[in-house]
Amino acid sequence: MYKNQSDSKVRAKKHLGQHFLKDMNIARQIVDGLTLHGGYNKVLEIGPGMGVLTQFLLTKETYQTYVIEIDTESVAYLKKHYEELTPRIIEGDFLRYNTKETFSEKFAIIGNFPYNISSQIFFRALEIRDQIPEIVCMLQKEVALRIASPPGNKDYGILSVLLQAFYDIDYLVSVPPGAFDPPPKVQSGVIRLRRNAVEKLDCNEKMFFRVVKTAFNQRRKTLRNALRPIGEMPDHPLLTKRAEQLSVAEFVTLTQLAESIQ
Repeated sequence: MYKNQSDSKVRAKKHLGQHFLKDMNIARQIVDGLTLHGGYNKVLEIGPGMGVLTQFLLTKETYQTYVIEIDTESVAYLKKHYEELTPRIIEGDFLRYNTKETFSEKFAIIGNFPYNISSQIFFRALEIRDQIPEIVCMLQKEVALRIASPPGNKDYGILSVLLQAFYDIDYLVSVPPGAFDPPPKVQSGVIRLRRNAVEKLDCNEKMFFRVVKTAFNQRRKTLRNALRPIGEMPDHPLLTKRAEQLSVAEFVTLTQLAESIQ
């Protein structure tokens, strides 16, 4: 029988952005979102809390589940209720954790991400993307839609471009506030990211990140004006457009222009 979090004694902590999922059907859908893309056999759950996703992960025989949790109260709960998981509980902060201490090969990431640090988790995942062929996660719906949004959409932004450069992204399901305890003030969404075939961009990666961020910092302006902090760009048709209109490939071209003036 699966554990219902309404029976739990772990207190949700506001400073950690904790909202514990209590809908078992949604939990199962999130876990079933993993496709083994990239051939991994280990999964790391970020912020398992009281294990609502963990209990479904542990039923899978195709991969071995690890968890990383910063909340000591949740760690104690997990050790008590999931004794078989204890050797694979990492007590710490994913944003500061050296994953190579535990994972020598590829592994997937899954989790109900704390909304206040979800973007930071993705930036960290980008840094170690060659280790991570797949991510399935729940986060604030607005952010989830932004990440999965195609060019030309008002939701398309910095995270959209940076993540879509290296991952194919699917929006899977929306989740109402009532599925959590305590309920958040926003809607939630589940997305799946699967590593694409791009090993390296055809431009300097640091400059690519800088161009994308600078372009969207003034997204209402044409790119010629928005990118003035980087320098005076040579004439190019892309510079008459706005950031939200450009595909990843066009941002690569734009980065090559920026490199030419450095």
